[in-house]
Amino acid sequence: QVQLVESGGGLVQAGDSLRLSCAASGRAMNSYIMGWFRQAPGKDREFVGDITWSGTNTYYAASVKGRFTISRDNAKNTVYLQMNNLKPEDTAVYYCAARATISAFYNFWGQGTQVTVSS
Repeated sequence: QVQLVESGGGLVQAGDSLRLSCAASGRAMNSYIMGWFRQAPGKDREFVGDITWSGTNTYYAASVKGRFTISRDNAKNTVYLQMNNLKPEDTAVYYCAARATISAFYNFWGQGTQVTVSS
């Protein structure tokens, strides 16, 4: 199993950048595909993007493609979400998650970190 802890959230203005981190402990993070999700008030949780085990491939939701970048440092057991040109609609609690295989559900989740973007 793996335990996940997000950090780096905060209050920023529209157009600003922010980098979130997700530290993994327990089983080595390179055993997992790592994903980022977010949930805005009153809305369902939505997929932001994910990154494969070694970081070779990344996938993004259309709403963030070109603005957000996911990377990972397996030596540090940390995955990152670099968010640029933030918009008020990016306001949400951001979660990182892990799954062992492409066909698996994300079954390990962090507690989330709040990102608030003011206009």
